[in-house]
Amino acid sequence: MTAMGYDAPGGPDVFRSEQLPVPQPGPGEVLFRVAYAGVNRPDVIQRQGFYPPPPGASPIPGLEIAGEIVAAGEGVGTEWLGQKVCALVSGGGYAEYCLATFDHCLPVPDGVSLAEAAALPETLFTVWHNVFERAYACEGETLLVHGGTSGIGTMAIMLGKAFGLSVIATAGSEEKCAAIRELGADLAIDYKTQDFVEEVKNFTGGKGVNVVLDMVSGDYVARNLQCLAEDGRHITIAVLGGLKATIDMALVMRKRLTLTGSTLRARSNEFKALLADEIARTAWPLVADGTIRPVMDQTFPLDEVAEAHRRMEQGDHIGKIVLAVSRET
Repeated sequence: MTAMGYDAPGGPDVFRSEQLPVPQPGPGEVLFRVAYAGVNRPDVIQRQGFYPPPPGASPIPGLEIAGEIVAAGEGVGTEWLGQKVCALVSGGGYAEYCLATFDHCLPVPDGVSLAEAAALPETLFTVWHNVFERAYACEGETLLVHGGTSGIGTMAIMLGKAFGLSVIATAGSEEKCAAIRELGADLAIDYKTQDFVEEVKNFTGGKGVNVVLDMVSGDYVARNLQCLAEDGRHITIAVLGGLKATIDMALVMRKRLTLTGSTLRARSNEFKALLADEIARTAWPLVADGTIRPVMDQTFPLDEVAEAHRRMEQGDHIGKIVLAVSRET
């Protein structure tokens, strides 16, 4: 099979095509003929050398795929052969064939293209776990999302609105703010021209938000804590603005704040299976009925993965970038 790998970390140009044996599914696994693979920020960080795959995972990047199941390992029914499915994987998505744990797969609903299906698992699993499980966001609460036009950001806006949250989101231009508003955000803040702390205070009447979903970290953390209401929850899922933050612990005590965060890739198969099951019961019906559809930015052929990574690094995208690995059937 053809896969896109690299010999050493570096810029987008390190990618090169290679021929690898088609992997064979073990117990509880299925083999995908990959139609599309999602491109995510962790892929970029892995290529740069800062996010190595966990033990046992494929060194080929790619954390979400959609396509057809063409082989099944022990314990997986043969009725799934030929079915169109998407999956969260721990690596290997940038290839014509990829293994997935069957319990991490979700069927592609009617009316959802395979390109759209490939854009769902990583963002949906991440947002659901962090906003609704770790931060236990509830109907009627207010959520602040940074990076509102990213794949994570757009999914957080849609899921938040679908489950009765008020949503505030930040972005870096009026064009991006317009896209956020179109998705249903109650307030869009241009962080380049507006102080998001003041805008949040004005919007909430000084009360603040209940949950912050932060991908920036660094000096954003102290400002985020100013945005939080009493008993607010701060969730860190990326550190694009820096690994360290200086915060006022007295403020944390006065407001009874909770600071937490997570990464998904290294979690156990059992954890991801439970998460997939919960999503299948709660959020996946909203995908099936059209309430939630991924915002699609641009599709690149597999052999143009370097260009896909450049677009993500430039930050001009709105929504998801995907790779077309094989023709959709």
